[in-house]
Amino acid sequence: MDSFTDAVRGHPWQIVGWAGNVVFFSRFFVQWYATERLKRVVVPTAFWWLSLGGSLLLLCYAVLNPHKDLVFIFAYAFTWIPYIRNLIIHNRHAKAHLDCPGCGEICPPRSNYCHACGCKLEQLPGARMADGRGREAAKSELEKK
Repeated sequence: MDSFTDAVRGHPWQIVGWAGNVVFFSRFFVQWYATERLKRVVVPTAFWWLSLGGSLLLLCYAVLNPHKDLVFIFAYAFTWIPYIRNLIIHNRHAKAHLDCPGCGEICPPRSNYCHACGCKLEQLPGARMADGRGREAAKSELEKK
C-alpha cells in the first residue's frame, strides 16, 4: 500500500489516470447489469457517458502526465468521437418517440397507430409516415380524395 501512496504523492496525475481507468472500466458493470435486467443485450446511455468520461480522463492523463507516451496519447485521442455520436443518436431517437393521446403509451418513431390501444398518432411536422411518405404528402393526397 505504501508504494501506491508514494506513487500518487510523487505524480498527482496518476490520480487522474486511475480515475479514468475506474470510470472507463465501470461501464462494463453498467452494461452487464442492464443486459441481465432486461434479459437481452442492451447498451444503456450511461455506458456511453462512462466511455466518454473515462476516455477523456485517460487522454488528459496521457497528455498532461510528465512521462508522455505517444502510443497512449494516440490510443485515446479519437475515442471520444463515436461516444459523442452515439449519445447524439440516442438523444435524437428518444425525442422521436410519440406519446399516444389515448392511453399515454410511448410508441416507436414513425408509428401511425399506438401498438397498445390502436389510437391514431399525431406526427410532428416534417416527420415521415410509416410508409415513407412525408406528412405533407399524405395530407395533400387525402385532400384530393
